[in-house]
Amino acid sequence: MVAETAGTADNDVRLRAVLASQPDEVRARYNARNPEETLKFADIKPGMTVAEVLPGQGWYAKIILPYLGDGGTLVGIDYSVPMWGKFGGFASEEFLDNRKTWAETWTTETVEWGNGNTANVKAFAFGSRPADMDDSVDVVMIVRAFHHLTRFNREFLDEAIADIKAILKPGGSVVIVQHRAPEDSPDDWANGDNGYIKESGVIKIMEEAGFELMAKSEVNANPKDQPTDQDTVWRLPPSLSTSRDNPEMKARMEAIGESDRMALKFRLGE
Repeated sequence: MVAETAGTADNDVRLRAVLASQPDEVRARYNARNPEETLKFADIKPGMTVAEVLPGQGWYAKIILPYLGDGGTLVGIDYSVPMWGKFGGFASEEFLDNRKTWAETWTTETVEWGNGNTANVKAFAFGSRPADMDDSVDVVMIVRAFHHLTRFNREFLDEAIADIKAILKPGGSVVIVQHRAPEDSPDDWANGDNGYIKESGVIKIMEEAGFELMAKSEVNANPKDQPTDQDTVWRLPPSLSTSRDNPEMKARMEAIGESDRMALKFRLGE
């Protein structure tokens, strides 16, 4: 017990040092994203293998990589190219061609991030999971990325869940941080198109897939965010998509802050 307590304390110090080393623009969002509390809720520890769905330019990955350290591995997971093709707008032919080589590009970019990133890095897109990655991951993080999986054909969600179940070690967990729709909102609005999903909907999807809900956290809750079925999550910071040119509306959105978010932890049932 003493050794375990000391190890936890050492991990806390390590995580706080990594968080303190991030650039100003990243640290400016800690009050909204609560990375220390979120990663503790996920029970991520140095040396683990952690997968992050849709890691993008590495906001969380740049924290997780140096925290995992030697012996740790970060796995980036992208949406499949066919799913990206459903987005329209920015998903041009050039964009889709670039997604085909995303895994190679992203792993190369992580080398350039610096900041003491000594963990191993791997990557793949849903639907093209390497067989040697099965039963290898301790924690899968899905941070503000679950809503896109529920927007389109059910096959994309099923494909993603199948890959997640395959890569998890026995006893591994899935942590979902997601924009939260009010439970009384219309189902056809809270289907992911507007960024929001009901907490009960996420739990239902995961339980039907064979996962057990282990824990909930309100660390990323924001009671000021009370969206109606006329709203999208992108009206809020940091996007401010509907108000960036309207100072009065922008001030109202900034007073709300970033979205209300659930944090849920699941594991596969026995």
